[in-house]
Amino acid sequence: MSEEERAALSIQLERLREEHRDLDAAIAALLLAGQADQLQLQRLKKRKLLLRDRLTQLEDALTPDIIA
Repeated sequence: MSEEERAALSIQLERLREEHRDLDAAIAALLLAGQADQLQLQRLKKRKLLLRDRLTQLEDALTPDIIA
């Protein structure tokens, strides 16, 4: 993997981490405000899980394979 590809993946990884944190804050704010629309919460949580999966994929792609 070239340095440009690694840099692009790192940028994408950071952007997804930020979005994941934002979703976490949005879910917490909805629950705290007592205006928790269950459908909206489910959608936010599902999006958060999809982001988590994508984050894991990118982290794995950036981690070199070490054969022990």
